[in-house]
Amino acid sequence: MIIMKKNKFTVVGVGYVGLPLAVSLSKFAKVIGFDVNKKRIQNLRKHIDDTNEFKSNYLKKVKDLNYSFKTTEIKDSDIFFITVPTPINKKKKPDLKNLIDATKIVSRNLKKGSIIVYESTVFPGCTEEICLPLIEKISNLKYNKDFYLAYSPERINPGKSKFKLKNTVKIVGSSNKKILRYLKKIYQNICLKVHPVIDIKTAEAAKIIENTQRDINIALINEFSIIFKKMNLDINKILEAANTKWNFIKFEPGLVGGHCIGVDPYYLTYKLEKMNYKPKMILAGRKINDNMSKYVAKKILNDLKLTKPKKKKILILGATFKENCSDLRNSKIFDTIKFLEKKGIKVYLFDPLVPIEELKSFKGNIVKKLDRKNFYDAAVISVKHEEFIKLGIKKIRQNIKNKGLIFDLKSTFPNNQTDWHL
Repeated sequence: MIIMKKNKFTVVGVGYVGLPLAVSLSKFAKVIGFDVNKKRIQNLRKHIDDTNEFKSNYLKKVKDLNYSFKTTEIKDSDIFFITVPTPINKKKKPDLKNLIDATKIVSRNLKKGSIIVYESTVFPGCTEEICLPLIEKISNLKYNKDFYLAYSPERINPGKSKFKLKNTVKIVGSSNKKILRYLKKIYQNICLKVHPVIDIKTAEAAKIIENTQRDINIALINEFSIIFKKMNLDINKILEAANTKWNFIKFEPGLVGGHCIGVDPYYLTYKLEKMNYKPKMILAGRKINDNMSKYVAKKILNDLKLTKPKKKKILILGATFKENCSDLRNSKIFDTIKFLEKKGIKVYLFDPLVPIEELKSFKGNIVKKLDRKNFYDAAVISVKHEEFIKLGIKKIRQNIKNKGLIFDLKSTFPNNQTDWHL
């Protein structure tokens, strides 16, 4: 085990990715969790994790981890880990503002011999083509002489999951073989295994194709779902049967959102289009998945035969992009909601995993508790939260008017207990 107590590490961005990394590193080194979000830092100092990845009692026991929003406190760090979000903009192009801002902050506090490790998802070449020139310009230091770069893509799975940092294989690519060996020793202390790669671009590319592959596979299943519904066949029964073959890879239909699967393919296609190559399969998969929200909304309107939509009330159960987490990033159910609202539907949103303050961005009706009997014309279960399973279909149906329908997008309950599923 490498001794790191004398080292000073800074994790820039302490959200879903950065906080678990900072907590893990603090077992072996002095760590500063830095974030420009003052409220986030203030809450973490009180041992409150808004992402619900860590309980308060656990954070209280963490030593050698301090939180700060002041750039003066991250000076003299030996290694900077940058774990800020990299979303897409309205035109579905990479939004690198957070990454560039973080790079500038680190560059102003860089010392000779320091290492910058990027964990944020980017397109191949971004670290050295966009971030590197900024670092050299601001710091006045020379690459591979005065400072070093590395890329180790995050593989965080938010919410209740058996896949956490400690049992995850970590990919690492670096600009220097010696630095690569050093980082391998560090990461070996906090994850299952380290997989070194030949260079930074290879590590960046590996991250991009992980989620692009999943996106295309889910798009295929979503299209299967649409096709088989036209044939009056049950996609779940078909998948169950097909999964008996040894080499069949099972995916489920659903709305594809979140900070990775619904975003990463656009980072790759952006880079490819800059190289005068227009990808076909990747964009086709994105088109299918992006259109699923509208497909669901149209199905709801059609099945309810809403001739007077302005008088109708629909309950949405689940605001997050996936089950058993509080992450709202790029949740596609909001696209479904917007479509319904444009038709005059009154939408009510209920998600017991998301704090009410977080839901305030939703300008509709927020439901704190399901206790309005025979009130809604329909319910849409958008994610398979354990809370909904515990609640039970009977309790949910009590809130629905007589002859009202339940649309179960993720087959949370058996098909004979709901009216429609993807």
